Amino acid sequence: MNDTAPLLVERHGPVALLTLNRPETRNALSGEDLFSAFETVLAALDADTDVRAAVLTGAGSAFCAGGNIAEMRDRTGMFSGTPDEIAARYRAGIQRIPRAFARCRVPMVAAINGPAIGAGNDLACLCDIRIASPQAKFAESFVKLGIIPGDGGCWLLPRVIGASAAAELALTGDTIDAERALAIGLVSRVVAAEDLLPQALALAQRIAANPPQALRWTRQLLWQARSGTLDEALEAAAALQGHAHQTEDHHEALAAFFARRAPVWTGR
Repeated sequence: MNDTAPLLVERHGPVALLTLNRPETRNALSGEDLFSAFETVLAALDADTDVRAAVLTGAGSAFCAGGNIAEMRDRTGMFSGTPDEIAARYRAGIQRIPRAFARCRVPMVAAINGPAIGAGNDLACLCDIRIASPQAKFAESFVKLGIIPGDGGCWLLPRVIGASAAAELALTGDTIDAERALAIGLVSRVVAAEDLLPQALALAQRIAANPPQALRWTRQLLWQARSGTLDEALEAAAALQGHAHQTEDHHEALAAFFARRAPVWTGR
């Protein structure tokens, strides 16, 4: 493991632990190296059938503080140039992260150890399940800076917490604590800081105990359902179910059920 990489990867059996590794910037989402790291790492996870689930967390005291405010102030990096140039940099920069998540079929648990602000809140919403420590704070705070969620937050957030709650967060820019995040469904549980990573990894291991192909197909359907119609969801489910019924793991699941034993998955 390269300890200087912007996104660290550590294996725990069938679970991959991903750690944003820029504590000096509170894990701000900026720079070609980080955008490329997300693309490379998530593509590698998707290609590795031995990986059945993943956990994403942040190094240091923050999960992810969002965009680099200093670069915004100085109008450098992705925030420099004309409106058209900035738009092009968003497309070629931070917007690669949500696209990489959409392509990756590995279920993802966010272990939110501290503030998840702006693009950091949206990054948490890209994960399938979110667990927070009491130190976590959340804000869809773009409007406070006179900008909008340029990384897809207005698509992501309503699908996680509903239209009204998402509008309240996005239009006020208010910061909420972990307990409020739990109440509105932004996270599924709040646990003590020392228990956060162990519980996130344990949840990922429970996910990973299931057949790998079925996991990836289920995650794929969950993502497609965010924007598709019922008819589209039913058609996709029928097509994938046809393949699922022919897998060795499905046959093994049935055999194990009737034999009252634990199944052994092969991923085939």
